[in-house]
Amino acid sequence: MLTEDEVRTLTGRDVYDRSDTKIGKAGQVYINAARNEPEWLCVNTGLFGMKESFVPVRDAQVKGDDVYVAYDKDQVKNAPNIDPGEEGLNEEQENRLYDYYGGLGWQAPQQEAQQYQGGAHRDVGDDQAMTRSEERLRVDTEQQATGKARLRKYVTTEQVQTTVPVQREELRVEREPITEQNRDAALSGPEISEAEHEVTLHAERPVVETEAVPVERVRLGKETVTDEETVGGQVRKEQIDTDLPARR
Repeated sequence: MLTEDEVRTLTGRDVYDRSDTKIGKAGQVYINAARNEPEWLCVNTGLFGMKESFVPVRDAQVKGDDVYVAYDKDQVKNAPNIDPGEEGLNEEQENRLYDYYGGLGWQAPQQEAQQYQGGAHRDVGDDQAMTRSEERLRVDTEQQATGKARLRKYVTTEQVQTTVPVQREELRVEREPITEQNRDAALSGPEISEAEHEVTLHAERPVVETEAVPVERVRLGKETVTDEETVGGQVRKEQIDTDLPARR
């Protein structure tokens, strides 16, 4: 059972179901007029919190800054659509809620519930004041998955050209005159004869090989950016006109 201090601070808290799934934002609390105890919690659900659903507040609990109710999110959102008046829930509206949550195993007293005002219901006196109300937009955000990203590595082949210096041997004929230094070598052979010499020439050829070397590392990172979006909806306002007697 919630304490009276906790009941006073429910409005605006996030409401979660018994499976820790967020339902919406806590709105007004309505009391049982006969017992003067909190009976119903209004939860703003649906897109932008435009739908109001009622859930029994008796088994609710406050944990930190949040409110936890004893029902599943779908059960709360599928509750009868109730539009309470200025004086709170009427008998027909409460009976609809009793029938719905009674089918879920909830035992409820059969007394009318009125809007909670810090431990006492709101009385309508005989003064000449009139309350004007209007609807306000309550906007919330929800997180949705917008896409997935993955890293994939694949192999491509490209043609690469480079310049490599190569060496080769070329044949060159050198002639030298007979001198005192080479005369003995020149006369060592027969005077007139035929002879043949072979010279092997060599040349370098490019040899191409490949090797795999690491060049960089790539990873996926995630960051949060904040954008602004404009949302809108229709709201109703009560207007007050006056009929004053004509001056004489």
